[in-house]
Amino acid sequence: MKKIAIFLSILLSLSLTLCSFTSSDNEPTATISEETETCIACHASLHPGIVKSWENSLHAKISPIEANKKDNLEKRMSSMPENEALSKVTVGCYECHSLNTDKHADSFEHNGYTINVVVTPDDCSACHNEEKKQYDNNLMSHAYANLMENEVYQSLKSTINNDITFKEGSFHYGETNKLTDADACLHCHGTKLEVKGTFTKETDFGELSFPNIEGWPNQGVGRINPDGSKGSCTSCHPRHTFSIKTARTPDACAQCHKGPDVPAYKVYQVSSHGKIYNSSKDKYDLTAVPWVIGKDFDIPTCATCHVSLITDEDGTVVAQRTHQFNDRLSSRLFGVPYAHPHPISPETHKIVNDAGLQLATNLDGSPASSFLIDEQEQEKRNNTMKQICNKCHSSNWTDNHFARLTDVIRTTNESTLAATQILTKIWEEGYADNSNLFDEYIERQWVDVWLFHANGTRLSAAMAGGGDYGVFADGRYQLTNKLFYLLEWLKNNQDKNSKKKKKK
Repeated sequence: MKKIAIFLSILLSLSLTLCSFTSSDNEPTATISEETETCIACHASLHPGIVKSWENSLHAKISPIEANKKDNLEKRMSSMPENEALSKVTVGCYECHSLNTDKHADSFEHNGYTINVVVTPDDCSACHNEEKKQYDNNLMSHAYANLMENEVYQSLKSTINNDITFKEGSFHYGETNKLTDADACLHCHGTKLEVKGTFTKETDFGELSFPNIEGWPNQGVGRINPDGSKGSCTSCHPRHTFSIKTARTPDACAQCHKGPDVPAYKVYQVSSHGKIYNSSKDKYDLTAVPWVIGKDFDIPTCATCHVSLITDEDGTVVAQRTHQFNDRLSSRLFGVPYAHPHPISPETHKIVNDAGLQLATNLDGSPASSFLIDEQEQEKRNNTMKQICNKCHSSNWTDNHFARLTDVIRTTNESTLAATQILTKIWEEGYADNSNLFDEYIERQWVDVWLFHANGTRLSAAMAGGGDYGVFADGRYQLTNKLFYLLEWLKNNQDKNSKKKKKK
């Protein structure tokens, strides 16, 4: 009786699903493949949220061959699938989950089909090849290795994520905790997905086997996928709607750009841009391609400045679409002790400074120049960004904004240098041990100077947040407080040491 009820439920779900793909005159808007119909037949009852999300997507409403007929500026795809059959149907469950199964370690037999669990940038490149190539040159796509293969940041991570015990008056750090890493730093940086055999599970449709994937689930920007590719398109374009509207909202960036180490979302909220966007966003068209400034929107979001194809009302391109998010940025502002010109290569873990540390600057602030873009490239990137600013601001306003940012980079770097000089004195006089830069209390105070307060001040200036955020909220006031504390801590220890010597 239960099986009959399940079967009737599947038929009803399938009927309702197929009806959703018809227009008002009952003519089909696109053709769904037989394979995807089979997927929907089960998953409409098992995972109605997934199916509904897909129904609301453009993938469900148009085939690649139809989408490719649009004018160049209106296209949302940059390539056609090599398999001609895939071009003529909607982009459904089977079309995404069956691509490149020979390259996927997570491929498995499922109800008569060979599919893979994880859809990767290499799979998406069937229709979005240019975007995939751009993303490969993006810092984000290398985020896993840039954290996990950088000894400096590994040292920091180990003092945060590894199990800590208190014995004999001091802390002892255990081995790497993969589950904690996956829930913490690698939530954004991306985990390494590795297939560890299979497991069997009893389902409503009988006993089924699935690949056991270590590191899953994860949508981190630098995720290492079972097909060897890097990244996750769903970091910004959430599955299964893959919405350009969602990716264009500031909320899409907030999950990884909100904390005190990179407070971009918080700065945006308190800026004039964020204030106006939040009061007027219902009037903006966040789905239009191309995205016309002055028509579809008049206040930028993160995507406006860093990603999207922007045109004016005459059809002139203001900024080309890019998925290499740093190619409009001249300087790297956050996550580093000193702001510096952007790295030439996105594989920042391969950068080595004069002291052999995997940092783009030395501890005295001087840059590892051979790894960084030159002044000409910096100017080129700044001009690309200025073109966007100048569509709403005068060139004088824009130039003065960038002049202020340059000054903030200089002053925050000087403050970091002062903090580093004090910490170096502490190391030299034996009050702390520099074998690990992050495992002692006074070293953490130094980290706070650049990882939180200098970074926050820079982002406040870069994003026109200014005012209270860059001063008292988490900026210059806190930064100078740390400088006072570091110097006072050094003097107190020097006084104690001096008194000990006098007693002797």
